[in-house]
Amino acid sequence: MSGSVTAEARAKLAHQALGRPLGALEAALAQALEEIFASGQHDLAVAVSLLQQKGVKRPSGATGAWSLDVLKDELAQINAALDEAYASGATASFGAPS
Repeated sequence: MSGSVTAEARAKLAHQALGRPLGALEAALAQALEEIFASGQHDLAVAVSLLQQKGVKRPSGATGAWSLDVLKDELAQINAALDEAYASGATASFGAPS
């Protein structure tokens, strides 16, 4: 067996514990945060400012400016929804975000 893992397999492994795929706005927030952190920025106050500058929409559909409390609430809502889907025993199909 080869020691190499395909990009597709790696992508599937990254989401193996999800009970459902991320929604489009959830995926957009995740991508934006990954880009911010990959740039070397790890201060959450700065990350929140960058989310605002980038025009990232809230996955909850709420409007208004990003703040530390808003980010905390959005992430908590996403986590609770993913936990609920996982606990229900749903099987995620990972294609494009819904």
